[in-house]
Amino acid sequence: MNLRVPRQKGLGLVAWLAGILFFLPIAWMVLTSFHSEENAATNPPSFAASLTLDGYRDFFGTAGGASPWPALINSTVASLASTLFVLVLALPAAYALSIRPVKKWTDVLFFFLSTKMLPVVAGLLPIYLFAKNAGMLDNIWLLVILYTSMNLPIAVWMMQSFLAEVPIAVIEAARIDGARLPTLLARVVAPIAMPGIAATALICFIFSWNELLFARVLSGVVAQTAPVFLTGFITSQGLFLAKVCAASLVVSLPVLAAGFAAQDKLVQGLSLGAVK
Repeated sequence: MNLRVPRQKGLGLVAWLAGILFFLPIAWMVLTSFHSEENAATNPPSFAASLTLDGYRDFFGTAGGASPWPALINSTVASLASTLFVLVLALPAAYALSIRPVKKWTDVLFFFLSTKMLPVVAGLLPIYLFAKNAGMLDNIWLLVILYTSMNLPIAVWMMQSFLAEVPIAVIEAARIDGARLPTLLARVVAPIAMPGIAATALICFIFSWNELLFARVLSGVVAQTAPVFLTGFITSQGLFLAKVCAASLVVSLPVLAAGFAAQDKLVQGLSLGAVK
């Protein structure tokens, strides 16, 4: 009797159950966002309650509230700009640590990764004082610089393993043809390692989009991001559950759309080098 088939079916069932467990909170959030505040606050919740778009109207400010568009634009600018800067800086650094390795490159990688071990709150006060003295409080470009520096170590770490899979023969052939380093990185290394670069970019974008602590402390009205705007729905008057769910769904859509659009590159990138 072949025991592999029942085992595969069991693993498939476990995978489906895990997927359903992860999906249930999202489905519950989507359903709650279409309920009125009265129905959303009932305990136990009512599945047959009437649906309404009041939560979305309140979020987009059609009922007289604050508009979310400036915060969404700020998050988009900070996330995209910081991700672009991270890729521009991480690609040559990863090239030096993989294809043209420097001495003790493993120690360099450990140093990069060790910077992520520092608790974020430990660096909050010095950064706040620096931003205050530099006149950069409530400035979106301060967040771009912070997100770039925060995501750069993990980007270098990821891209080093991706670029290590680039065939050396292709690079040597490009050098013989007279390709300089910028041309080599842009036209030879980057196209080959594109799945890994896309996976790195997506992860950096998600980290930047979801960052809350620095954005909450260092921004005010001008540089307010979407996560900070989202916290404004939790007030002393109570938790407006339907409005919060509607806002959470809208704020999550860019990340979900980016992940869906790059899912093939993400899978290829994260599995690059797994099979020799």
